[in-house]
Amino acid sequence: MSGPAEDEQRARAYTVRMELIDEPGELLNALAPIAERGGNLLSIYHERGSLTPRGRIPVEVAIECVPGRFEEIVRGLRAAGITVIQAGEDRYSEALTLILVGHLVDTDLSDTLERLEACPNATIRDIALETPDDREAVSSARVRLAVDREGLDETLAGVHTVADEKDLRVIEPQIEEGI
Repeated sequence: MSGPAEDEQRARAYTVRMELIDEPGELLNALAPIAERGGNLLSIYHERGSLTPRGRIPVEVAIECVPGRFEEIVRGLRAAGITVIQAGEDRYSEALTLILVGHLVDTDLSDTLERLEACPNATIRDIALETPDDREAVSSARVRLAVDREGLDETLAGVHTVADEKDLRVIEPQIEEGI
C-alpha cells in the first residue's frame, strides 16, 4: 500500500495549452522548459493552420511529471515568454469520435473546428476530411475529441448546436474509454 509521500512522487498527466508566435524555433523554445524541468512529453497538438484571436498558433502539450515539478514547468514556460492559456491535470478520460456530413468547406470548416474546440469539456485530437471532386456534393469529416466523462452531454449539445446552425448532419458517437 502506498502512503501520501509515495503518491506525491508518482508521475501524473497534465495538459498545457499555449499560444505561440509563428516563427521558426518557437515550438522548440516551448518544449525546452518542459524537458529542463523533468517533464516527459506524451503528445503535442500543434495546429499551424489555425490562429487564435491574438493571431498566434494554438498548441496543446500533454506531459507527465511528478506533481511538484508541474508548477516549475509552468513557471519556466512563462519565464521563457510563452503565453500559457491553461495548465492543469489532464482531465480527459474518453475519446468521442463523430462524423460531420454536409457542406463543411462552404460553411467555414475553420470556424466549425474553433467552435468545437471552445466546448469547455473537450479538445480536438484529430480530424480527417473527405471532399468530393464535385463542388456541389457534400463532404464529410471524422472528428475525434478528447472529452471529460462528466461533460459528455454538454459537449454533444455543443456539437449539435454548431451542426444545426451550419446545416450539418452529425453521426455520433463512438466513445473509447481511457485515452
